[in-house]
Amino acid sequence: MTGELSPIDKAKFVAAKRAAGLVEDGMRVGLGTGSTAAWLVRCLGEMVREEGLKFTAVPTSTRTAELAREVGIPVTSLDEAKWLDLTIDGADEFDRDLNLIKGGGGALLQEKIVATASDQMVVIADAGKEVENLGAFPLPVEVIPFGWQTSQALIEETLVSMDVLGRSASLRMNGDRAFMTDEGNHILDLHLHRIGNARQLALVINQIPGVVENGLFIDICDTVIIGYGDGNVEVRDINEGTVEREKLDFVETDNLFSDLSD
Repeated sequence: MTGELSPIDKAKFVAAKRAAGLVEDGMRVGLGTGSTAAWLVRCLGEMVREEGLKFTAVPTSTRTAELAREVGIPVTSLDEAKWLDLTIDGADEFDRDLNLIKGGGGALLQEKIVATASDQMVVIADAGKEVENLGAFPLPVEVIPFGWQTSQALIEETLVSMDVLGRSASLRMNGDRAFMTDEGNHILDLHLHRIGNARQLALVINQIPGVVENGLFIDICDTVIIGYGDGNVEVRDINEGTVEREKLDFVETDNLFSDLSD
């Protein structure tokens, strides 16, 4: 299987495979949303079936919950679990301080709630997600549908005083309709190009009426596992200040992800 994957998909796979090894029996684990997180769910499902791994998952979206159940992972709610040992999720961008932009998959609200209700957050990503400054990827902001155009205007007005290069916001679409989150909200994508002060921007945006949450994850991620197309992985722990490198072998006959299309 892996021999047919693109280098980016190989990178996602090895990052997910390395992160799956962090999950231990009895853990309560948050499962992220997106293409890299989907590889993780498949890896964990294989460990449940073939190795007898026993843990409980709290998914961050409806589609992650559906995939987890499909591969045999027991699923519960955050209210039931109350607190998590670990959350593993992807990211659209991360910087040297492990600050993130998330929400490209539209699940930023649940992802942020689950991540902050965990002892540890681990991000899995291919090397292309690392940036010098956040902002090249559009920053998602979840807003309630009522008055969303007013919220958009207020956000764009606020951006004038922020340390960013771009100041436009667009409504995310799903075909010819506005994209809807699991909570029934809309997403505005902010085209900022570069964010000079992510912490300030996150705080200011969340004060705007109609804004539910933004996709800046500041001081939430503890570890990033970076995958490379040649099978190498790099594990950076910001709390310990450590960097570890290793290589994972591909299993060429494995068809675990043959039906995965994300």
